[in-house]
Amino acid sequence: MASVIRLSKGLDIVLQGKAENVFSKCDAPLAYAVQSADFQGITPQLLVQKGAAVKAGTALFCDALYPPIRFASPVSGVVADIVSNNNQVQIIITPNATNEFETFDVSPIEQIDRPQIVSTMLQSGAWAFLVQRPFGVIAAPDAVPNNIFISGFDTAPLAADADFLVNGEGDAFQAGINVLRKLTKGKVYLSLCADYPANKVMERAKGVEIVRFKGKHPAGNVGVQIHHIAPISKGDVVWTIAPQHVIALGKLFTQGVYDVAKVVALVGSEVKKTRYYRMTAGASLAVLADLLQASATPQRIISGNVLTGTNAGLDGYLGFYHNEITVIPEGNAAELLGWLLPCTRKFSHSRICFSWWMPNKQYRLDTLTNGSTRPFVADGEYERVLPMDILPSYLFKAILEHHTERAEQLGIYEVIEEDVALCEFVCTSKINVQAILRQGINELRIKN
Repeated sequence: MASVIRLSKGLDIVLQGKAENVFSKCDAPLAYAVQSADFQGITPQLLVQKGAAVKAGTALFCDALYPPIRFASPVSGVVADIVSNNNQVQIIITPNATNEFETFDVSPIEQIDRPQIVSTMLQSGAWAFLVQRPFGVIAAPDAVPNNIFISGFDTAPLAADADFLVNGEGDAFQAGINVLRKLTKGKVYLSLCADYPANKVMERAKGVEIVRFKGKHPAGNVGVQIHHIAPISKGDVVWTIAPQHVIALGKLFTQGVYDVAKVVALVGSEVKKTRYYRMTAGASLAVLADLLQASATPQRIISGNVLTGTNAGLDGYLGFYHNEITVIPEGNAAELLGWLLPCTRKFSHSRICFSWWMPNKQYRLDTLTNGSTRPFVADGEYERVLPMDILPSYLFKAILEHHTERAEQLGIYEVIEEDVALCEFVCTSKINVQAILRQGINELRIKN
């Protein structure tokens, strides 16, 4: 039986609008976008021009520092626009009525070797599925990871049900696992939630080491799981991949196509009916307009979850790594007396409000931060929500001091933004610690 790791630290934020396990349909998007900002650690170099005809799998841009790493079109159509800004590019594609795929030569998985796998993934754009730890950047093709990690569940607020996302894709998932096993010198780890039986797609996966986790968010974060399974030290390299990208990888090596269609949860208090939709990475979010509540309060449409997602708006696009679209109210008005008023409708992890008596209450939270940025307050609040053996307060201060050696000693190799997102949420000082961490990671990468 798989081992169980129990985490005592963390925080579950229970919001209104979790998705029912029901599929629904939305209108076909009129545009798609591939955005270099979705991919950490690259410098984009264009490979197409405006007006070019493309297929799903056609390379649109590459990493200027490592050109073999390519990023492909999710659909077939015409390049309608190319937007460049601050060393980032956004390529907008008007889709064809019928999606056409580039085809890639593939052999039976049991017959191919690692160099063939790497070559095919680079040519097709599928290499972007692999994210390297440390640093949370696109994996280096010439590196061989110690292990590969897959988180088979998500504990973020209103997170999509990972079991529902992979349902019916058992063959493709297993094929993807078989490919991943040839990319590492170690193991492929699959983390599952210990609170309930997993979908048979993941439960019956062969060739993986299953580890179960029990605890509050961020128990579902792959970084937390790595920390408790095989912690990263300086010089170590491991890779991570999402379950739906495992499926896409399996389809690439069984069907020869780059298919990044996936199941996405539309969630949040401002959604009429929270459901699951089949969408393709990069889809325009404008198709969701009729699915939102009519409200006089402005709404924030987030690609991803409320802690780490991107404020996309209806004129934005579904992020490459996102399988959730969250809609919550904007916090555009300060409240008289604010936290001085006793109430039960506000969420508080520190028991300021009486809401702590109702742990299962669902909240309609907005984006108001309830305060402005101020100096660090050393009260241990970060440590209470981060189930890792690091000292986040001291880590953030070392980064601000540009003391990279101290940051290394304090665990910067083990974390990326999503791992410290709860620290930012509970921060009394309203400090954007996710941005601070990325600043430290970038400085360390330049130094190395």
